[in-house]
Amino acid sequence: MYTPPPRLEVTNLNRSFAGRKVVNDVSLQIAAGQVTCLLGPSGCGKSTTLRMIAGVETLDSGTVTIDGKQVADGPRSQPPETRSVGLMFQDFALFPHLTVAQNIAFGLKGAAYDKARRVDALLERVTLTGFGAKHPHQLSGGEQQRVALARAIAPGPRVMLMDEPFSGLDNRLRDGIRDATLDILKAEGTAVLLVTHEPDEAMRMGDEIALMRDGSIVQRGAPYNIYNAPVDREAAAFFSDINVIRGTSRGALTNTPFGAFLTPGHFDGAEVDIVIRPQHLKIDFDRAGRGPNPTPGDGTAARGTVTRARYLGRESLVDFAMDFDGKTLTASVPGVFLPKPGTVLWLMIRRDKCFVFPVSKNQR
Repeated sequence: MYTPPPRLEVTNLNRSFAGRKVVNDVSLQIAAGQVTCLLGPSGCGKSTTLRMIAGVETLDSGTVTIDGKQVADGPRSQPPETRSVGLMFQDFALFPHLTVAQNIAFGLKGAAYDKARRVDALLERVTLTGFGAKHPHQLSGGEQQRVALARAIAPGPRVMLMDEPFSGLDNRLRDGIRDATLDILKAEGTAVLLVTHEPDEAMRMGDEIALMRDGSIVQRGAPYNIYNAPVDREAAAFFSDINVIRGTSRGALTNTPFGAFLTPGHFDGAEVDIVIRPQHLKIDFDRAGRGPNPTPGDGTAARGTVTRARYLGRESLVDFAMDFDGKTLTASVPGVFLPKPGTVLWLMIRRDKCFVFPVSKNQR
């Protein structure tokens, strides 16, 4: 059975500026209709990777292949206009002196009649029928974004490269426009590489997430897997707030406020971080004030004193100073729960939701 090549494949991309490695050995494969989110903090090399794939930034080494055809091999590369790649950016980059229809038709070739039909079809696709004669300044931000999308897909690119395209939109509009954009791109069979620094956006939009740090991809996988099986403490912290309980592994056990914790695979005397997200730190209301008792699967309860509580709409966050070591742990509680500072409560942890990582030198 024939298996088509990835629509986009990049292999061992490298780029340095002034002796500093900005992109380090990056490799990706994206199938037709697939959305991969390149996620990471500002300055980690995401946008440089995108520009190299587009052909507007030179590769030091590595290859870029689209539908099995190599378009870049190190510094030797085809120009951007021959790669069948669409580009979308945060600022939309619409031509202010052109109408909506003229903006969309800008990259099209062929007879005027055919171009006009394509523009009309795209305006209907992005729900902007009747807007063709308007100019960009007459449109809202969401409407401008949809025009930019129509212009980008007008030539029928096989790959769409998107660099934070939704970050300038109002939060009220963003989710709907993101979903509509993805529906259109998937229907076109376009391979999408979306650069973002927002974990929520990557989780919402990506079929796959490639987590980038210091120029390298440190983890790739489906959103569920990358969230629930982070490769290290930094990866876990990038997706949500975390609590960190530090201890020393001895005999594959580490002593914590919640009793001995299994830490196999770490040598005696190794420092380890036990990481748990706030939503998995449970307040034991049934045992409040009555002392700890072992609970199957959850270990021992630990006592903490409330230092702060705040309501965030869907949940409340409560900070505790733990009796065990005075360190602060934060619990997330659905709805409204605002105990006064000084309130003493017992806490439990979901051991099956904890991660154990060795302490690296830069974390000591």
